[in-house]
Amino acid sequence: MNQRLPVQGAQGDLLRLVATGKAESRAELARLSGLAASSVSLRVEELIDAGLLAEEGSGTSRGGRRPRRLRLSPGAGVLAVADLGAHHVRLGLLDLSGAPLVIEERGCEIADGPQVTLDRIADAFDELLAAHVPPSVPLRGVGTGIPGPVDPSSQRVVTPSRMPGWNGFPVADHLAARYDLPVLVENDANLMAAGEARWWPGSENLMVVKAGTGIGCGVIVNGRLHRGRGAAGDISHVRVRSDSSIVCACGHPDCLEAYASGAALMAALQESGIEATRTADIVTLVDDAIPEATSLVRTAGRRIGEVLTVLVNFFNPDVVAVGGSLSAAEPLLTSIRAAVWERCLPLATRDLEIAPARAGRDAALLGAGTLLLEAALKVTS
Repeated sequence: MNQRLPVQGAQGDLLRLVATGKAESRAELARLSGLAASSVSLRVEELIDAGLLAEEGSGTSRGGRRPRRLRLSPGAGVLAVADLGAHHVRLGLLDLSGAPLVIEERGCEIADGPQVTLDRIADAFDELLAAHVPPSVPLRGVGTGIPGPVDPSSQRVVTPSRMPGWNGFPVADHLAARYDLPVLVENDANLMAAGEARWWPGSENLMVVKAGTGIGCGVIVNGRLHRGRGAAGDISHVRVRSDSSIVCACGHPDCLEAYASGAALMAALQESGIEATRTADIVTLVDDAIPEATSLVRTAGRRIGEVLTVLVNFFNPDVVAVGGSLSAAEPLLTSIRAAVWERCLPLATRDLEIAPARAGRDAALLGAGTLLLEAALKVTS
């Protein structure tokens, strides 16, 4: 069952506060929203009647009688999200709080083109919904991460690398035609950053690097995802210094992606006669102490670090979190750290943490859930 969230105005703000765990009582909703207690009670009753909230048990007392605890109703709905890679897709069904109900990975070739790929994702969503969600629980929105630039206004893919046929494709329109629901289409590194931000309490400004087949970076500013006009955080086509010259898929020479991405490292290993068809193969070769692989990963980390040096000095984040499949190769993070510590201003690195990403493989799915709930509430508010 597909159904948009039946909320209006301040209802959406109250539902968001409960869904994100920021409030669990009517008193907390009144304090955080600034609404009068009577207005909060009226809207909470409406949300309960709509089957979105439930009130039960006892919450934490701040003096006096313990308040009744608000939570999302089990039947409030689910969100279907996907994180699309070059050769696979991770799929998830989440409740409205963003908690995963089921996560699954399937093979999927992005080179098959947008219509075939998106229809496969939608078919997989339908299969997961039929298998894991009662018919009475509605689907409230769908979202997918794309390993390429996405225009936030049109939700179209814009000049992506290694994605033949995707340029300009109306991804959101294609999915909306099937589901008639709020649709989120976002760059995968941005989704990863949105999901990772939850795991760094107290850190409001983050750079989250995704090192996989390609290279991306999501930016969190004052606790919120910064998209710019769609290219914020795109470090893949920053020019790097090199004694040689390699033309990137974008047509320009010496982009970071042409030297330090998983795709570039796999090509270099294959030229040396070493089999590597996935980024996981690179990590295995490094773990097995194959010198060619270790040297390539260390050099890739240094190049990524040199690009990040400029950005750390400019943005001065609290955290640089490094994730993606290639980040499991230990020399990558070590070399990134070394380059940043060597070249950045002491004030920029004094309290800076450069560390492995904490949210794990599902960071992009968790981020998609957070942003999709925002999109669903925005559409209906």
